Amino acid sequence: MFFLTHCTSASGPEPEWAKKNNELIKQYDLRVRELSGLPEIKIASNLEPAKVKSVDSLASTILYPGVNVKIFWGSGIMVSTLQFDPNAKIPEEVLPADRFVFVLEGSVEQLVNGSPVTMTGQQREAPDGIHSATPRTDFIYLEKGSKNAVTAGASGAKLVELYSPLRSDYLKKAGIKDIPFEITDVKTTLEPNIKPNKVYDLYDIQLTELAAGASSRLISGKNMQLSFISMDPNSVFPPHIHPEEQMMLGLRGACNEILLDGEQPMKPGDVVRIPANMVHGAKIGDLGCDALDIFWPARPDYLEKEKARMAAYRAIIPEDAKLELVADGKKTPPADSGAGKPELNFSEGPKWMNGKIYFSNMYFDQNFNASPKKARQLNWIPMQLQ
Repeated sequence: MFFLTHCTSASGPEPEWAKKNNELIKQYDLRVRELSGLPEIKIASNLEPAKVKSVDSLASTILYPGVNVKIFWGSGIMVSTLQFDPNAKIPEEVLPADRFVFVLEGSVEQLVNGSPVTMTGQQREAPDGIHSATPRTDFIYLEKGSKNAVTAGASGAKLVELYSPLRSDYLKKAGIKDIPFEITDVKTTLEPNIKPNKVYDLYDIQLTELAAGASSRLISGKNMQLSFISMDPNSVFPPHIHPEEQMMLGLRGACNEILLDGEQPMKPGDVVRIPANMVHGAKIGDLGCDALDIFWPARPDYLEKEKARMAAYRAIIPEDAKLELVADGKKTPPADSGAGKPELNFSEGPKWMNGKIYFSNMYFDQNFNASPKKARQLNWIPMQLQ
């Protein structure tokens, strides 16, 4: 059987876990698939196969003044988590590999086509009676050969980068010796499902159901694929295999990851590398589990699922559709509001009935103290919305 994760060569000796893995493949009657066109692997991963590890335990390296980085990598993808001090910079460079970057916290000025573009990351804020904020995670895909530069905002920033193939300069920063002069990319690539040089918000990417109890925001480049997956509480994903290498990074909740014939707990900030065709699965905890699954190379079966999902979505909402403001409750009260009646505050709806659109308009102060006298039912006649 052919495995893709040997440290020195695809034709080298089988890894220690292969014997047990072969037994489990036979036990579960799983079908092994092989991928062609993958480069010879000459750089050992800093993640042991099938061993859950905390990213916090990785050594931190100074990438540039004011920019600290933790790095882990598999056979074909490198992941770096970067912490920027206020106004710290990555100077202009030409990218030696395809790059995804996600802004988790703060803001940066990212060089795109020669001009700086603002990208931000915002955590969800718990709502009070008058205010709430949904999360935002800006990201961009830059192809090999693009010019790159990053400057953090006044509050600093936290970023996650993903590169394929691996960056030799980052490997040197991590203390790796005997780095090949050239790190080869995959020969056969897939068409990305997003456009390069365009800033997206992760939460604008539609969910695709991958299996019962598991939906994902899929982001795919030419040579790597990112699956921001949400798994339902107490769901179970039985042992399975696939020919792509996977690195799984915990984001929220918890699970017991099934690795070979054992289980290991995973929590936010934990990572595990699952070599190609290694038997694995998951048992999800009471609060569910969100994770980032990183596949090398990209999975065509997931892209087909995403394509079908988006075709159904676009049948209802075309790609060029834009939100249209038809009424602003702070500026244009409903026609029947009357003198001294409240503007829209804490509204729920709408409900279409008898030719009108109805809203409930509740009143709360910041501490959720209610005032029934300031709450009422409101309705608009559609012509009044134009």
